[in-house]
Amino acid sequence: QVQLVESGGGLVQPGGSLRLSCVASGSMFRIYTWRWYRQAPGKQRELVAEITSGGSTNYADSVKGRFTISRDNAESTIYLQMNSLKPEDTAVYYCNKRPLESWGQGTQVTVSS
Repeated sequence: QVQLVESGGGLVQPGGSLRLSCVASGSMFRIYTWRWYRQAPGKQRELVAEITSGGSTNYADSVKGRFTISRDNAESTIYLQMNSLKPEDTAVYYCNKRPLESWGQGTQVTVSS
């Protein structure tokens, strides 16, 4: 079973930036599509970005042009660079793969002045 550990969240002002990291255990990291999700209070978890094993990326319309997903297969790590953050980006951010594994703890991102 793959274990997921997210980090890098915090409190940031609108317009600021954060870089999230997700380290995955296991030896098959490189063959999977990996995704970042987020869940805001009172809302369903939503897909934010994904990166395939070949490096192709897709983004939710709400973050396109502001967020960048990347992966380091050697370190079994995926990243989410978040720029031009908005208050509506406030949520707990989670990573997972396709197909899904058990969810990690997530990392809280709060965008507020």
